[in-house]
Amino acid sequence: MIRSVSLLAVIALSACSTVPTRAQHDLIGTSRSDLIACAGVPDNRELLPDGEVLEWRQDAQVQGPLTIKTPLSFELDVGGRGTCHLVARLRQGRVAQIEYTGPSATLTGPYAACRPLVLACERRTHK
Repeated sequence: MIRSVSLLAVIALSACSTVPTRAQHDLIGTSRSDLIACAGVPDNRELLPDGEVLEWRQDAQVQGPLTIKTPLSFELDVGGRGTCHLVARLRQGRVAQIEYTGPSATLTGPYAACRPLVLACERRTHK
């Protein structure tokens, strides 16, 4: 029984970290207006000779999934914390590249803190 619960927990946690990785591929070719509609208004914008770069910032610490607190003010955070910056490079008004920056060291994977930035866009691509 414990093994089954542990296996389900691992599967659920790994699903959280795959959303940003899938978005790096699924969002290629998305129009600028569709990207802004699902990800929100970008925090920064840089015009380039061959297009533009848009950046969304998740600077609030995303906390990992497992924090244990005891009555004696002892706290153990197994999940880790992280921030994320989503960087989208656009050419001719369409997404050409998606990258993530920022420290994201959560138990659910290296890009888990980026999940909130791309979740709505990823859901839109899988309708």
